[in-house]
Amino acid sequence: MGPSAFAETTGRILAEVSRVIDGKPDAVRSALVVLLAEGHLLIEDVPGVGKTMLARALAATVEATVRRIQFTPDLLPSDVTGVSVFNPGDREFEFKPGAVFANIVIADEINRSSPKTQSALLEAMEEGQVTVDGRTHPLPDPFLVVATQNPLEMEGTYALPEAQRDRFMMRISMGYPDAAAEAQMLRERDSANPLTAIRPVTDAGSVRALISWARRVHVSAAVEQYAVALAQATRVHPDLRLGASPRATLQLVRAAKVWAALDGRAFVIPDDISALLIPVFAHRLIPARASSVRGRSGSDAVIAILQRLAATVPVPLAAGA
Repeated sequence: MGPSAFAETTGRILAEVSRVIDGKPDAVRSALVVLLAEGHLLIEDVPGVGKTMLARALAATVEATVRRIQFTPDLLPSDVTGVSVFNPGDREFEFKPGAVFANIVIADEINRSSPKTQSALLEAMEEGQVTVDGRTHPLPDPFLVVATQNPLEMEGTYALPEAQRDRFMMRISMGYPDAAAEAQMLRERDSANPLTAIRPVTDAGSVRALISWARRVHVSAAVEQYAVALAQATRVHPDLRLGASPRATLQLVRAAKVWAALDGRAFVIPDDISALLIPVFAHRLIPARASSVRGRSGSDAVIAILQRLAATVPVPLAAGA
């Protein structure tokens, strides 16, 4: 696969998903970046703005296995990973795969289930496998978890553990559509579900080829040092209680490779790193309890800190291919 084939296939995926997600090109692009960077995506926003629709639209463009899990307070870890059931005919236990055994898993409203059930995804998201009763079962390749969650201040939600949040490559927010996009939605969706019009534009094999090509995008030593400097700056910042992990730095560079490839480049530039800094880092960082940045707190304070770091950490010059 060359740059032209990469651009053609990814362009068709973006166009197909954009038919359903009106006026949100950045969210659609971020979802594709996560898929091709072998990460997982967390979509956080209020109900009804298209979080699940984006996940289902992306899944519909790939001719691969797709499973949807509705996370509820009574969902059990075994419902996600699978369970061993005794087979009286063979007189032995037989593994029954759970809903996580698919190429694309939509974890809808993940923070409505207990932390115990949320943790059932940890091994799957990190290692691409599930261990049940001491036996390891590999997951399909490629494997992508697209999770949606409601804001924590909403009723019946549980905060995702730090280890769970760190498994997600990006966290994005959909936001409300503008007036024109909302009016168009009223006209087009009154009589038909737009998801039924989506046709797969690629398959699992082609996605693996896209992933393989994106891995070979060049990252210079200067750009690598720039990514490391940003991560280290979060670890020593006085207003942050928890900084970016080494996994976060690795995923930032992986995402930047795909970001560059979507722009038709075979090399990463510092702008790719800074463009992805907030969606890749923000959900992993925890502000100090007593800290506030210009009257902000919580996630707003974290975003303000990252914006300041992006403006102060020296940017390498002439760091192209």
